[in-house]
Amino acid sequence: MLEVWLAQAGSETAEKAKEIFTDITQLKIIKAALVISFSYFSLSLVNNIVIWLSESVALRFRLKVKQALPFLRAFLLSIAVFVISNLFLDLSLSNVIAVTGTIAVALGFAFKDYVSSVIAGVIALFESPYQVGDRIKIGDDYGEIISYGLRAIRIQTPDDNTVSIPHNKIWTEAISNANQGEIEAQTIADFYFAHDVDADWVIQTLYRVAQTSKYTQLSLPILVIMEEKPWGTHFKLKCYPMDARDEFIYKTDLVKRAKQVFARAKISYPSLAAQVFESQSLSSQGRSPSPLK
Repeated sequence: MLEVWLAQAGSETAEKAKEIFTDITQLKIIKAALVISFSYFSLSLVNNIVIWLSESVALRFRLKVKQALPFLRAFLLSIAVFVISNLFLDLSLSNVIAVTGTIAVALGFAFKDYVSSVIAGVIALFESPYQVGDRIKIGDDYGEIISYGLRAIRIQTPDDNTVSIPHNKIWTEAISNANQGEIEAQTIADFYFAHDVDADWVIQTLYRVAQTSKYTQLSLPILVIMEEKPWGTHFKLKCYPMDARDEFIYKTDLVKRAKQVFARAKISYPSLAAQVFESQSLSSQGRSPSPLK
């Protein structure tokens, strides 16, 4: 009985599927080709206009303009899919309900990863774990999001490489976002000195270095954190550039100018004992260091 019922259900589904597809004519094919061509042209035009506009407006509005691009692309693609579907399919309510389940199951098995990425991309549009212009780290990849696609985002790394990351990574990977839609992103510069360094003078110098940099956003806090290590003292200078895209140029400027001041003051840097270097070298070779005599 079960086999007979399944056969009848399959036959009914096939008949409904045939009813959905309308007659395919040469005129409909031409119309579909025109819709696809117009959609491609529109997507390229919108992409170029938004990028041009984002670079033309005031700095504080740059990311806001860019972040509208994924929504505009999704809107244009939805219109194109709807128009083409109406050309070739009889989308009556009863027909759609009859085959939706079967098609959904088939597509789910055939394009499981792709569908998962698309769904994750739609969810990410509204939950906003990342947006165009954000500086994010997913797994081992860090960089600025330069494109938000249907299936994946593209990020530009500090080495000027472009990496594609599928949206379904949000299900399994932790996402670190440095600026969360803002134009500024915190930059951290590390400095190491011997234990006998004048900590107050170093902190004051680092504050001054940050305050006088042409890249610093002075309306945001500047902070110096000090931490003692067995081999010396670790200072962290935390501050913000006016534009997150200047992150590495800004960090280089901070380190270079600070080192110039420290060199003139003849500040002593930490030095590791010879036994420490021997231990590190032997550990890298898989051997145990010899005991101290």
